[in-house]
Amino acid sequence: MHAQALSAKGGGALEDIMSITPIGGAFDRPGRKVTTASLRDQKLHHQKITCLTAYDYASARLVDEAGIDMVLVGDSLAQTMLGYENTLSVTMDEMLHHVKAVRRGVKNALLIADMPYGSYQVDAKDAILNAARFVKEGGAEVVKLEGGERRADLIRRIIDAEIPVAGHIGLTPQSVNVMGGYKVQGKNLGAIEQLMRDAVALDRAGVAFMVLEGIPREVAAMITNEVSTPTIGIGAGPECDGQVLVFHDLLNLTFHTPAKFVRRYGDAAALITESVQAFRADVKSQQYPSDEESYHLPMDTKAALDSVLARKRAMGR
Repeated sequence: MHAQALSAKGGGALEDIMSITPIGGAFDRPGRKVTTASLRDQKLHHQKITCLTAYDYASARLVDEAGIDMVLVGDSLAQTMLGYENTLSVTMDEMLHHVKAVRRGVKNALLIADMPYGSYQVDAKDAILNAARFVKEGGAEVVKLEGGERRADLIRRIIDAEIPVAGHIGLTPQSVNVMGGYKVQGKNLGAIEQLMRDAVALDRAGVAFMVLEGIPREVAAMITNEVSTPTIGIGAGPECDGQVLVFHDLLNLTFHTPAKFVRRYGDAAALITESVQAFRADVKSQQYPSDEESYHLPMDTKAALDSVLARKRAMGR
């Protein structure tokens, strides 16, 4: 007999169970643990790699349970979670807060943390310390930073500190002011040559993988064939070793027109709006909560209370 049936009879043991959903809990998910080594095996065996962003416990757990290979706590949380105009404003402490939450929801996927703007561009020592914070405090397994050739020496130093690093070339959002906006990169021969140099430099530096963002399909295919490290595309065509999308873009949880490369696999915005509106309507019309969704006194306590109230009414006459 369930709680609602007992409540209709005026109380019971199950009434003590609160109706707040226990989201947290122990892991009991089978599956293989994705590592930086297994990523290279996937590239070697031509097995496509999947990656999605996540920014909190619930989304991280859902993504992980769905079998995604890598979970990226991207600095895109600046816009998706915090409402900033771009990624430049998000801080180390804000990023760490979300990385810790995601860590609690991930068991099998490889967890990557974006290093935010200002956390590695100024001083190499600070960059290593900040990367170490993501691993030590946040539980990240890889840190990702933007830039090609000019970041190669820094990447080697971070790797020397026993911290795996992912690269990111092409459209690098933290360089939006230098680039003059979010524009496709590598559209002429000189830019293609630079992208190839950047990719080779990252590969030689020992990155765990590299993100190719906003570059022509043909260029991404050349890079993927040239380097031994896995390439993860976002707006870079299907020849990359894997693909990444922003969780909120995937589910239509953004408030802007999607980029050309975004494919929406669901409409969570519509589901949430409809659910909230239905809740509002039920409350306004007194359809929620129902008697079955309410807690009740035990029968003996209710009888005693009714007796007290009856006496009070009698005395008031």
